Amino acid sequence: MLKRKIMKQLFSWKCNPNRRPLVIKGARQVGKTFSIDKFCQENYQNYYHLDFIKKPGLSGIFNGDLDSATIIKNLTIEIPEFTLDENNTIIFLDEIQACPHARTALKYLAQDKRFDIIASGSLLGINYQDVASFPVGYTDQIEMHSLDFEEFCWANGLNENGIDIIRDFYLNKEPVSSSGHERLLSLFKEYIVVGGMPLVVWDYVNNHHFGNVINIQRTIIEDYKDDIAKYAEGNDKAKARDCFLSIPKQLAKDYKKFQYSIVEKSGTSRKYGGVLMWLYDAGIINFCHNLSIPALPLEGNSKENEFKVYMRDTGLLVSMLEEGSQANIMKGNLSIYKGAIYENVIADIFTKLGKKLYYFEKPNRLEIDFIIRQGDIPVGVEVKSGDNTKAKSLYSLVNFWELEKGIKLTTGNVGISGKIETLPIYMAMFL
Repeated sequence: MLKRKIMKQLFSWKCNPNRRPLVIKGARQVGKTFSIDKFCQENYQNYYHLDFIKKPGLSGIFNGDLDSATIIKNLTIEIPEFTLDENNTIIFLDEIQACPHARTALKYLAQDKRFDIIASGSLLGINYQDVASFPVGYTDQIEMHSLDFEEFCWANGLNENGIDIIRDFYLNKEPVSSSGHERLLSLFKEYIVVGGMPLVVWDYVNNHHFGNVINIQRTIIEDYKDDIAKYAEGNDKAKARDCFLSIPKQLAKDYKKFQYSIVEKSGTSRKYGGVLMWLYDAGIINFCHNLSIPALPLEGNSKENEFKVYMRDTGLLVSMLEEGSQANIMKGNLSIYKGAIYENVIADIFTKLGKKLYYFEKPNRLEIDFIIRQGDIPVGVEVKSGDNTKAKSLYSLVNFWELEKGIKLTTGNVGISGKIETLPIYMAMFL
């Protein structure tokens, strides 16, 4: 059984006396249903799981009036054994995007404090036109991702105490022991190839068979294509699929700004911008926007129409590459795809830390992979995947643009030179 951080978040929500219905968003197969189901079974006497895709007839519970009393009455019709034990009953509305009326009803269910509600869905971001009224202000929300690197380490036998020891090296800016450093680097390379999708990680932990890994990953990729074919509208189906399949080519360029011409020679933002947002709302991709200047506020200085696109799970990205890419990464061929894979995994790590993604680029002059906020200062982050760890752009950034700090993520150990911190790439999880 994989240990997931969301369990602590669910416990915190349950302990909050002012909790509201909880909506958990996330892409398909990131472990939402398994985690919620486990939490509900272990913490409530009365637990009712309503899956609107597995049993579409359950949508009838939310036809007609949406007040709490009517919904409970309808529940007793569909589920005769339904028992409302105050403060010890929870209803899990699974795949709620398939029942828009249930999404609207959360506003009214929030007013009934006798039972708890958790709602979840894989494509909640793309069915806004089907929902008559969103329960704004009446729900708590969590976004769930595939396993982050720390969770991956737990799954592979490095417990929380081990992570805390590595965190202390980061906080004290001290080099990690040789054995610890090599183990973390090895786990990080495995994480790049395996990714964080629970089914993939579970199989890898039990079998350590990369052939199985890539087969499961490619099945998930096909599922994503099926979602595009099923849920995207009209001509957007082909356009969304083409944008999705272009991501490896986009990241293989020296300058990784997303170019519509790679999707189609005559492609434009007007033609493809909407379907990119569809892929983002479906939890498949992340945007990383260029900054006009590397200064706070980052969002205020971002350029709306200049961005890179990363996959949300790097293992899935690797599975889209040519045969042999897994072996190249595991053997230490770190410059494959010009470092794009390493940029992608750092983008994924930052996203799972709750950070929005930004970079800074002046064509033919300098490019900084990421600009993040630490406290009250902007910090440049360069990702170095190969043996060449020079970071001319980063030094230019801290000197010419007068940034207080730069971070260089490499396969080397901890070190400091002036305003530049060099950190092992796996320490990105502490940023």
